[in-house]
Amino acid sequence: MSLDKNSTNDFILDVQHVSKMYATHQALKDVSLSVPRGQIFGLLGPNGAGKSTLIRIITQIIRRDGGEISFNNKPLNPNDAENIGYLPEERGLYKKMKVGEQLLYLARLKGLHKNEAMERLKIWFEKFDIKPWWNKKVEDLSKGMQQKIQFVATVLSKPALLILDEPFSGFDPINANIIKDEILEMKRNGTTIIFSTHRMESVEELCDHVALINKSEKILDGSKKDIKNSYKTNVYQIEHAKNIENLGDKFEVLETENVDDHFLSYIQAKQSGLSNELLHHLINQTEIISFQERIPSFNDIFIMLVTGKTTYKNTQQEVQHYE
Repeated sequence: MSLDKNSTNDFILDVQHVSKMYATHQALKDVSLSVPRGQIFGLLGPNGAGKSTLIRIITQIIRRDGGEISFNNKPLNPNDAENIGYLPEERGLYKKMKVGEQLLYLARLKGLHKNEAMERLKIWFEKFDIKPWWNKKVEDLSKGMQQKIQFVATVLSKPALLILDEPFSGFDPINANIIKDEILEMKRNGTTIIFSTHRMESVEELCDHVALINKSEKILDGSKKDIKNSYKTNVYQIEHAKNIENLGDKFEVLETENVDDHFLSYIQAKQSGLSNELLHHLINQTEIISFQERIPSFNDIFIMLVTGKTTYKNTQQEVQHYE
């Protein structure tokens, strides 16, 4: 399912009909997706779906069996590695090396001159308040501290495309928020980010566009807003003072329960755009305490598409209160 189209020039990365086999296992099957320039693109899927294989193909760690990939409107080639940053889920620092010399070494591999790399490292070390770590060995740092070093190594070259695989893994809430702010700052400065994660709350907060891969195939692709709107179920949660008797044939009461001294009902409209009509029916019968449209979260959409299960209760809310 694909929900929006743009011209080719709007995409920094264009993947068309990519496939990959490992012996008898089909890791990717005819996957096509386009990453809009300057956006945060959520790449989602359950374990084993094919996300990591696709990322490794984009970063040219492994070869695809078929299909085409364009980067900046040209066929992807080895020189593009300098403009693509990749933070893998399994971090890969040299444990015995000192932090400073390791970051400098990795920066030089990305094509940075030593003086320029030193200037950029100085900025990041001050920003993250990690200046005392320069001469420490990586193995002497905590997991969270190592994660910060790996993040700096990934973004230091200011890549045009940044691929982050579970970037908040290992961070406490404070440091996760620091990394989140840096990701948003890079986006504001024009970096395009592919964001692979199982944390749906991060998708809700950060992503502009989302693609979902399941069982080696892409099953969903579109802007976050369009996807959420397309999976609306027209279910409303209403708190009300008296029981509801008749709403007409356009509405169905899915469930009503007693909560303290009032009622809580879930009501589904048989088509969209009937909220005012529903309110009219309710006002004639009862006092309304709250009126909320249930908007599916990405967690709900993910579970529904991957497992086929759905619920009208565990969703986000658009709330109106009546006093």
